Amino acid sequence: MIPVELSKLLRSRRTWMTIAMIDALPALVAVLLAVTDLGPRPGTGPAFLSAVLTDGTLYPLAALAIVLPLFLPIAVALTAGEAVAGEAQQGTLRYLLVRPVGRVRLLVAKLVASMVFVVLAVLVVAATAYVLGVLLLGDESITVTGPTTSVSGTALSTPELVARTGLAFGYAILCMLGVACVALFLSTVVRTPAAAAFGTLGLLVGSTVLLTLDAAQVLHPYLPTRYWIAFVDLFRDPILWRDIVRGTLLQLAYVVVFLGAAWASFATKDVSD
Repeated sequence: MIPVELSKLLRSRRTWMTIAMIDALPALVAVLLAVTDLGPRPGTGPAFLSAVLTDGTLYPLAALAIVLPLFLPIAVALTAGEAVAGEAQQGTLRYLLVRPVGRVRLLVAKLVASMVFVVLAVLVVAATAYVLGVLLLGDESITVTGPTTSVSGTALSTPELVARTGLAFGYAILCMLGVACVALFLSTVVRTPAAAAFGTLGLLVGSTVLLTLDAAQVLHPYLPTRYWIAFVDLFRDPILWRDIVRGTLLQLAYVVVFLGAAWASFATKDVSD
């Protein structure tokens, strides 16, 4: 079942158009940073942005920070929200279950396809951002200033940069896995993909708003978007693990809870309509 879902995903024109749209914004930002004086001068402004402007090899992390809060979650919510509700809306869900597929296998296949979409999107954004970053912002590792500089101002060797970048993108993928599980659960409850996607986005928007309110401070550690940008701490020296560990545990909790809820809902779902 998983190969079938992956084939549908990779052959879909909408998949690649969505990834291209996600990739377009950080690419445009890279061009604007290179041809204008919109960004702060090196050594001024936020440390992360200052480091990016002096070393294009860090731009994939900036690109991730650009797409992670909004554009990537929207795409994941739409993709995972269509998993079950889309099949039900088209009238193909009951025919899928007539075959010896099993509901659990179908649910797992849908989740795997959603996460492959996330990985593809992240890889395309990273590759494009790296190429544009090096071409437009420069590569500090080949200049007289030495190796890549961390957010804290210390030098990072190439193996350190690669390892930390891999951890950062892995962390971002885990965050999107939490979003996918929420959308997948809602997809087993509602009748239309749009309802599942908007329900997921409503949760994320509500989380973002509550994070700005001091009155909701008691809820902040449990909100799904609380630690999304914590991957920046991987590029400090030494690495600040506190928020990264908390964010990882929080996302794993969302995955377990909502994936379990999706299984419970789908196992008892009436698909005879």
